[in-house]
Amino acid sequence: MKKGYWVVAYRTVGDEAMMSRYLALAGVALGLFGARILVGPGSPVMAYEAGLKQMTVVVEFDSYEIALAAYENEDYKKALAVLGPEVERDFRIAEGTEAAFAIQGSKL
Repeated sequence: MKKGYWVVAYRTVGDEAMMSRYLALAGVALGLFGARILVGPGSPVMAYEAGLKQMTVVVEFDSYEIALAAYENEDYKKALAVLGPEVERDFRIAEGTEAAFAIQGSKL
């Protein structure tokens, strides 16, 4: 089964209290879906090419369908409401490959 991923880059963030409240609510909501944080809010980010150095979060789910359902869940919607209009995010849900593979000898 292909995994699902949330990839979120924050263009603007709220104050510390707002973000803490969001993380607490989102953590509970996403825990119900077996979410695993692969890249957390405090992780260093190095931007290359057209990338922007922004806080980035990557969350893994057991399937793409679960990742979609988690976003639509009412408890997660309550967490989102905490963020308010001053928080701007580039939010994507992506489907992973069937199995991890290594790129060998390839010229990308």
